[in-house]
Formats: sequence, C-alpha cells, structure tokens
Amino acid sequence: MQELQTNKNDFNQCRLNQADDINLENGEIKLKVDRFAFTANNITYAVMGEKLKYWDFYQPAGDDASNWGLIPVWGFADVIESKSDDITVGERLFGYFPPAESLKLKPVSVTSGTLLEGAASRAHLPVGYNLYRRVNNEPGYNRSQDDERMLLFVLHLTAFCIHDMLESAQWHGAEQVVIISASSKTSSGLAAGLSLDEKAPTVIGLTSNRNLDFVNATGIYDAAFTYDDLTQIDASKPTVVVDMSANTDVLSRLHTHLGDNMRFCSNVGLTHWEEPQHAAGINQARSQMFFAPGHIQQRIQDWGNDEFERRSTAYVMRTIGMSRKWLKITELDGLTALAERYPDICAGRIPADEGLVVQL
Repeated sequence: MQELQTNKNDFNQCRLNQADDINLENGEIKLKVDRFAFTANNITYAVMGEKLKYWDFYQPAGDDASNWGLIPVWGFADVIESKSDDITVGERLFGYFPPAESLKLKPVSVTSGTLLEGAASRAHLPVGYNLYRRVNNEPGYNRSQDDERMLLFVLHLTAFCIHDMLESAQWHGAEQVVIISASSKTSSGLAAGLSLDEKAPTVIGLTSNRNLDFVNATGIYDAAFTYDDLTQIDASKPTVVVDMSANTDVLSRLHTHLGDNMRFCSNVGLTHWEEPQHAAGINQARSQMFFAPGHIQQRIQDWGNDEFERRSTAYVMRTIGMSRKWLKITELDGLTALAERYPDICAGRIPADEGLVVQL
C-alpha cells in the first residue's frame, strides 16, 4: 500500500512510501480510498499539525517515520472488506482520510446516514473529523458531484461557521467585512454567503495582483483591492477583518490603516504559512483565532445535530452552486502525480480557479 508522507520539519518535502497491507480485527472495516481533494487548506493542517493534533489522525509507515506525517484529506472511499455487523462491502463513505491507497476504521454509533471512527487512537480528536457519511443512503446522492463536495464542502462549512460567528456578534458593529486572501476557496464561500445575506455588511476582498481579475470576476465581492492598494479601503468605517492568509505584513498594514475602526479580526487560515505569526501594528487585543471544529461542536450543542445539519447544508449548497461558474477541476492520476504537484501547492502556485482532485 502506497502513502504520501510529509516532512514535519519542512512542509515543502514529501515522499512516497510503502506500508504494510491491512489486517482486520472484529468490528473493523477496510476502505479503498477512491479520490480526494488536495488544497492549500491541507498545508494548513500540516502547519498546525502539532498544535491542533492533525498529525495524530494517521501514523506513517517506515522505520524512520518519526519525522514524517500523513496530512489528512477529504474524500471518498469504498468498503472492500468488513468484519462489522453494521457496514457491508460496497458501502461508499465521505470523510477524512490519509493520502494513502487504503485504511481501516472501527465503526461505532452507526446510523443510516453516518458512522463514527471508534478507534481509541482518535478518541481525543474533534468529533467532526471522526464522522463519516454513508453517501449511498443520502437522498439524491449523485456521484458526479463528488469532486465539488471534496473540494468545497468542508471549506464552505468553515465559511458558514465564520458567517454564523460574525452574525451572532452582530458583525461587531462593522459596516464592512474585509477578507484577506480573497481568492481562496474558503474566502469565496464566505463572500458568497455574505453576498446573499441582506443584513450583512459590505464585503471587500484583498488579494494579490495576479488574482485581482479572478476575484472581481466571481461577482461576490462589493469591491476588491490588491495588497499594495489596501489603503484605498475606507478607514472611516467600522471594519471586521477575516484573515485567511496569516500574511503578517498585510495584516499589520491593514490594522494600522484602519486604526481604531478595526473592530475585530478573525484569524482563520494560513495561506502564507511561512510567515511569522506576530508583527508590530497588529491589534492582538481585538484578534481571535478561529477553529471551525470547536464552533461546530458548540452549535451542535446549541441547536442539536439535525438543526445544525439543516442550516449548514443549506448554506453550503447555495455557495457551492455559486462556485460552479468559475471552478475548474484538475484530476491527478495517483499519489505520484500529487507528489509532483506538491511543491506548487506549498508555494501557492495553483491558480485560484483550479481544484486538484487525486484519483487512486
């Protein structure tokens, strides 16, 4: 079995490795990973691997594996062997997988629509990452939409959570929301949702020179500026900043430009993951890290699982639909092809309108 490993000490390095075949115990199932998405968000998993335990999900094979890890990916897999009374061969699951050809799960809390991974090694991890959807039981499941779901569902679910967080805080009194790294897929999910919300503030995108035309073409931002031109943003208006980039130079200049009208900054992504995370000029007292799994767990407690699923799914279906006009999917043939594109992903050289899907 082949797997793609990432160097924990240098995320620019990856390698292909052979792992032993999987043997099942009672209650376990074996999955063949069919296809998965790989985006800049996966590099964020690596950057936050120690702090947020992303390296804990899957253990790499090999005698020298201590410095290597398996970056989790979102995708689809098929059950090819089962020693579970609840799950049969032929089932198809959507969820969190390693970048590998196969894996095993121990299904617990099985319902008609979902199951949880019950392995003790993952009990300390967020439940949202341990939940798998039994897609063959979903009304209207259409396999032709798998790629969009892998690429956008989780990112737009994060966007839903950010939207909900800001709305619940009454936008912190802001008249405009500035989204840094406006071309990212999470940003587009948030901007699309805000554009549909009549009560939301004006939405402004900040992006690189090369992505400005793309951001404007999406039609979901009220205005867009390059990082070099961020002083064109009206600093007289109370503003919320949603930072998807962790580009401290941009963040420092924007906070400084807005001054006291920078009412709140949500630090979400790490598009510029190599940047230092602290810089002069950033208003740390009004900044807060955002962790989507924690927000999801809180909302499930507040609303109940069914209501959370109803609200979040409705949001994501609308925003994914708005993305279809620009999203271009590129299919990579296997882990070797992913390894070849991996340096481009780390360096941010993947075009904003391109989505990479790996077929195994």
